[in-house]
Amino acid sequence: MEILVFGAGSLGSLIGGLLARDHDVTLVGREPHVEAIEQSGLTIDGEIERTARPQATTTTPAEAELVIVTVKAYDTATAADALRDCECEVVLSVQNGIDNEATLADALDAQILAGTATYGAIAAEPGHVTCTGIGEIVLGDPDGRPNTVADRVGAAFRSAAIETTVATDMPRRLWTKLAVNAGINATTALAQVENGALAEEPARMVAHRAARETARVADRNGVALAEEDAVTALEAVIEATADNESSMYRDIQSEHRTEVDAINGIVADSDLETPVNETLAALVRTWERERTRRR
Repeated sequence: MEILVFGAGSLGSLIGGLLARDHDVTLVGREPHVEAIEQSGLTIDGEIERTARPQATTTTPAEAELVIVTVKAYDTATAADALRDCECEVVLSVQNGIDNEATLADALDAQILAGTATYGAIAAEPGHVTCTGIGEIVLGDPDGRPNTVADRVGAAFRSAAIETTVATDMPRRLWTKLAVNAGINATTALAQVENGALAEEPARMVAHRAARETARVADRNGVALAEEDAVTALEAVIEATADNESSMYRDIQSEHRTEVDAINGIVADSDLETPVNETLAALVRTWERERTRRR
């Protein structure tokens, strides 16, 4: 399959590098990462060790069978605009947040799929990505219907030895992921701790309450997600990624803009009372404004 990964950061590079085992993959990213891949290939180490040979570019190719969007949620509209001139059949969002698929669908004449990824990845240096944990790709129809296109994409992932599930309950899975991210990301970023610190009080209480609030907002949006199920998912991820730093913590360390709007902000901006997410979002947004990282 001819595959384009739009957003060759840490996760996008890892997914693209793994898919390159069995597919014609092009990574769209930034310099000097692109130049390093063109010259020496993509080095993957950590839980997976291999050198991949995807193509790499800073511009959008004219066509692809499958486009995988892995940019930060605040760049989804920009990605959609860049992909308007790319003749593509299927676009799969593997991003944080809830609204990315709708943004892509509004702009592109393609079949849109939703996805989540629990593979851990850190961009170590140009041309190099570290896999910090082998997880799973889950993908499917954004509305939760059976989808033969999703089946075909899932088969393409599995042919490249990527753990993949094709699901018919993607709305619930996206909200569960949001609950996990709401509990982990801002809490670890503000406390400047690894994920495992959330297994103990007092951070555990903050993370649990953020996840429970997210479950209530999911229910308000027509997605059945029990609070206990959200907390169970949160605890599983904390345990599985105890030694990892969350993406938001890494963003704050490098003084980059965070995805707080697409995570805690989605919950905080609902019409329900969500005091924990409101506080977490307000504090991270204040940090961003003080460093002129908000647009």
